Amino acid sequence: MLPTALWASLVLKADRLIDPAPYAVLLGAAVLSGVATFSLLGMYHTIIRFMGAKTIERAVLAVTSSVVLLWLLNRNGIGLSVPTSTLAVYMTIGLVYVGGSRFLIRFVCLYYGSERHATKRVAIYGAGEPGARLSAALIGSSDFHPVAFIDERKALHGSQINGMTVYSPKDLRQLVLTRKVERVLLATPSASHRRRREVLSALQALGVHVQFLPDFADIISGKARIGELREVDVCDLLGRDPVPPDTQLFESCILGKSVMVTGAGGSIGSELCRQILSVAPKRLVLVEMSELALYTAERELLDIASGASLKLEIIPLLCDASHKDRLRDVMLVYGVQTVYHAAAYKHVPMVEHNVIRGIQNNVICTWNAAEAALQAGVETFVLVSTDKAVNPTNVMGATKRLAEQVLQGLQARTTATRFCMVRFGNVLGSSGSVVPLFREQIRRGGPVTVTHPQVIRYFMTIPEAAQLVIQAGSMARGGDVFVLNMGRPVRIDDLARRMINLMGLSVRDSTNPDGDIEIHYTGLRSAEKLFEELLIGNTVTQTDHPMIMRAIEHALPWDRLHGLLTELTVALDCGDVGRALELLRQAVAEYRPNEEIRDYVWERRAATLLPAASDTRIAALGVKRRQLDVLSGAALAKRRTKDGFVPNPS
Repeated sequence: MLPTALWASLVLKADRLIDPAPYAVLLGAAVLSGVATFSLLGMYHTIIRFMGAKTIERAVLAVTSSVVLLWLLNRNGIGLSVPTSTLAVYMTIGLVYVGGSRFLIRFVCLYYGSERHATKRVAIYGAGEPGARLSAALIGSSDFHPVAFIDERKALHGSQINGMTVYSPKDLRQLVLTRKVERVLLATPSASHRRRREVLSALQALGVHVQFLPDFADIISGKARIGELREVDVCDLLGRDPVPPDTQLFESCILGKSVMVTGAGGSIGSELCRQILSVAPKRLVLVEMSELALYTAERELLDIASGASLKLEIIPLLCDASHKDRLRDVMLVYGVQTVYHAAAYKHVPMVEHNVIRGIQNNVICTWNAAEAALQAGVETFVLVSTDKAVNPTNVMGATKRLAEQVLQGLQARTTATRFCMVRFGNVLGSSGSVVPLFREQIRRGGPVTVTHPQVIRYFMTIPEAAQLVIQAGSMARGGDVFVLNMGRPVRIDDLARRMINLMGLSVRDSTNPDGDIEIHYTGLRSAEKLFEELLIGNTVTQTDHPMIMRAIEHALPWDRLHGLLTELTVALDCGDVGRALELLRQAVAEYRPNEEIRDYVWERRAATLLPAASDTRIAALGVKRRQLDVLSGAALAKRRTKDGFVPNPS
């Protein structure tokens, strides 16, 4: 190509065809100088399919270097003398040859090759920088063939980006039909959740698979890759942007303090630990009874602390919150000032079938942890509660409401420790979350299981819930019930249908028998409600945070509550499910359970017709337990008084 380019420049200069033979030396020098400079600058090592702007720079530099060498040779009398203007023309033609040929081959390889072999034709929604980068990453892909850009900005309509035309969103339906678009990639990582929801609502009716480009901040940090696309999640469907935390509220109970989190290995507990770590406490005590969960949480937190160069103690403790004395000792030894009590069983059907352990973990452990905090002089104790505690129809909800009342009752006994509770709905990504379940069912080809067509739920992300829990604790005056603003509730049936449509599939039902995915209604599970509430009554006041409300709700007097808790402890020790549920009904006036006891062991006991003596044994154990409580309580009080420790009179 180089000698041809030089000969063409001579022809253009002379304005006539000339014999190349007299210029053989100069033409040969063009080849030698070109090959030498091109090789030196790496032009022969470039993979043409992935050439970019850097290749153009190298081509210009290589051709310029070759021309300079020819000019020096020509000036020193090597070959026939040619005008300098001829070499300038040669430089222009050489650039077209060298650069143009490579980009022509690249175009043929990428566009025609990808169009022939790619399995999915896609349109990119968003013609900004993220969209342009995404198209560059996908061009030549064996999986995706981008065919068009979609953008709402009228000034871009008709423009070309990486060889593709920018269309209006109104043209997308036509593109699906004419250009066979199967998938829409949303390249709008910085758009708000509200804006994403609007876009998704518009795309839902098209029956194309919709995916998101990850934020470039996540790509840079290593959390995502440029070619990695994520599915639409419920955060995008909800259309609500998280409210940034108030720095002063966020730091009040944590900065420079010793903080404890119970249930530190769970969904909420582990996120609380991450959020707390970012505020630089003096010490973080992790309390967890699962060895694997504790190990996983500690390892992650140590990595975060090391990466952020944080200097603090992270204390992992295998501990069951039912051991009050152990908890008190831990709080005293590590000078705990703030406790976030996230340890609980939260799965409604599971607790419904395991009544004894559910009450033990959700009620008695909360009581023990709160009493330990009171004795250790903890400043703030925050209970992570649930919307299922409001007018509960299941054991889990009733236990959480009773746990709330325990803290309200204890608050009446002290002003040294501030007890409060934070109530919110479902969190996305937690164990048992419906969104990953639906996605997995859709990938398997269905059916998608929904309990009831009318069931609705409130949703919030785990990080947002954890941030609001921390901020609510900072506003506690004592005995507060904080309720998080969960936004609008979501009908689960609508959520399932949206997810099916936005994954490029259709719902198979009576109106569309040829659809892809069937929705199967399984019926409400044990003690499950159609909808959840956040308030008992309507007495609520605003706080310093727009997403947090303070509810004013009734509670049993402590004397009455303490008696019920004592009897409840005896019933649990004896395995008397019937008595335990009766006491739960007495303590939680709003509890409206099904009369049928669903506890697995209790049902089995009834089915196997154990002799009536077992009832006598349970009653005898109850009497014995009460006697032991009185004796051990008196002995413990005597020993502690002798040692200089004066217990609370109750």
